[in-house]
Amino acid sequence: MKKKTLALIVPCYNEELNVLPFYQEILKTLKDINPKLIFINDGSKDKTYDKLKELADQRKLDITIINFSRNFGKEAAIYAGLLHSNEDLTCLIDADLQQDPKYVKEMYNILNTNEAIDMIAMYQKERKEGTILKFFKEMFYKIINRLSDVDFVNGASDFRMFNKNVKNAILELKEQNRFSKGLFSWVGFNVEYLEYEVKEREHGTSKWSFFKLFKYAMKGIMSFSTAPIKLATITGMLASIAAIIYLIITIIQKLTFGIEVSGYATIIVLILFFGGLELLVMGILGEYIGSIYIENKNRPIFIAKEIYKNKKE
Repeated sequence: MKKKTLALIVPCYNEELNVLPFYQEILKTLKDINPKLIFINDGSKDKTYDKLKELADQRKLDITIINFSRNFGKEAAIYAGLLHSNEDLTCLIDADLQQDPKYVKEMYNILNTNEAIDMIAMYQKERKEGTILKFFKEMFYKIINRLSDVDFVNGASDFRMFNKNVKNAILELKEQNRFSKGLFSWVGFNVEYLEYEVKEREHGTSKWSFFKLFKYAMKGIMSFSTAPIKLATITGMLASIAAIIYLIITIIQKLTFGIEVSGYATIIVLILFFGGLELLVMGILGEYIGSIYIENKNRPIFIAKEIYKNKKE
């Protein structure tokens, strides 16, 4: 059987201290596969780009470096890498070595010999995050699986390998608000999930704060479900029904029992309740309208300032 070619897509943001150890680990672990490396420098503020060019100039592997004009985010970096991958198989992997390249070899061996599998996705069975972050991530998967028609596997990461059919299908989805976990689930194909263990970062800190993760999660929900709009509609209807019932009860009390109608406190509570409800509904609608606004601008997903290539000697 012909040995399949492999491209590794490696988004980098301020990974100056990690790219060399990552490169050395790739050389050691995947030397028999001889992968092509596609690094995306996502607007790094350190010397990541200079370090990447030094690695490319060694000419031990085919390397393409896509240097963004600014930070466009990991989703844009993944998309840019896919555009430059022409190999039989493509793998997404981070540069911080938390995703051990030994799993790349494991995925490759499966896809190289089994044509029935289109994609392998790695997932964490046991998360190493703190209790609070772990709780919110588990809640996210429960919520999005209830709201969306697409199945999301709890713990599944962007660390995955797939064939050309999957890659081409993802590239057909040119939306601005990208949520890769959802896109890979949406396109379908035959997927196998393998468990992996996340290693500790050797250098630097995670770029994902709690706020960024929350924002990313909300983007995922908005991208793959209209349930929040339906929920807002149902909530508004229930609030209106409750208000009508309360109005009828108040009138009956006044006419039948002569009970004094509640005054200032009741009015303030109702105003605050319905005002807050209206703002909630408007906020949900605003999120969707904002997404439509961004999409209709049809701006490029990324801008490449420079593309630096080498060829293995």
